[in-house]
Amino acid sequence: MQLEIVSPERVLMKSEVVSVKVPGANGRFEMLDNHAPIVSVLTEGHIRFTLKGDLSEEERKNFIKGNGEELTLKISGGVLEMNNNKAIILID
Repeated sequence: MQLEIVSPERVLMKSEVVSVKVPGANGRFEMLDNHAPIVSVLTEGHIRFTLKGDLSEEERKNFIKGNGEELTLKISGGVLEMNNNKAIILID
């Protein structure tokens, strides 16, 4: 699935991922390929995702290396939309 993470200043990354975990308003949840359409408010926490492809060096600088191939980004909140196998996350 396609994941795009956007801040008010710029697009932090846009790449194919295996999965993405987010801090939803009602608790943490994970999305995989072909997840049902969803819109969710995100709370303070971490976005964690596993890449299917690779990121450029410029994009990779925005994230912290997590467990295994997982990358992490700390957020203070945001909004997520998942539709047609594409997740767009707008962060504060």
